[in-house]
Amino acid sequence: MRVLLGLAGLIGFGALLELVPRIGLVSDQYAPPTSRIAVALADQVREERFWTALADTLRTWGLGLAIAVLAGVVIGVVIGSIPVLRVATASTVEFLRPIPSVALIPLAVLLYGSTVTSTLILVVYASFWQVLVQVLHGVADVDPVARDTARSYRLGRVGTVRYLIWPTTLPYAVTGVRLAASVALILAITGELIIGSPGLGKEIAIAQASDAVPQMYALVVVTGLIGVVANLITRTAERQVLAWHPSVRQEIPS
Repeated sequence: MRVLLGLAGLIGFGALLELVPRIGLVSDQYAPPTSRIAVALADQVREERFWTALADTLRTWGLGLAIAVLAGVVIGVVIGSIPVLRVATASTVEFLRPIPSVALIPLAVLLYGSTVTSTLILVVYASFWQVLVQVLHGVADVDPVARDTARSYRLGRVGTVRYLIWPTTLPYAVTGVRLAASVALILAITGELIIGSPGLGKEIAIAQASDAVPQMYALVVVTGLIGVVANLITRTAERQVLAWHPSVRQEIPS
């Protein structure tokens, strides 16, 4: 039922976008009807250039997300497990985390030019904090009694992380990955759009500069579809990874 309602909402939104320019509320020069966008999208998918740009965007997004997740989990567990280190880095984390990734565009372009590396820096920087903060919260949520028990049994640092810290932190880490996936896609498109690195963002900029409005909207629709698919994948993975967790088991109908 939820899926059907979601599809109905999308169909209704598409119908609204079809109607608004046709009755003259908005000029179709700036907001073409849905049917024209669909035709432009059909034309795009028949071109090799579109698939190359799509592959470039997915590659940048996937690689940046993987680097951010790995770094965020490892650094988060290390910092969170050592109280002195967490206190010493708290102010630094709170200072760096709010800095918008787009503010780093001049620096990235200065260092690496209009390349994929520049966009990758933005993706990693923005996504990293989503994972790190969640992992830090997860480590801090470890039961003090369980931690003292592990210490009493001399479980060791590796054993403590494996059997105590990681099971508690995993739900937080998975949430961080889900948030980071959306942020990574946003920054990948933004970087391609502004920096000009290869990908869908660059194709959107080219279509806009060429006054190819339907093609531009068609590419925007593709980026939205990627976001929807990415969200579905991460939510499905979350349910699989956390099938043992009470919060997930409550969502599964008996």
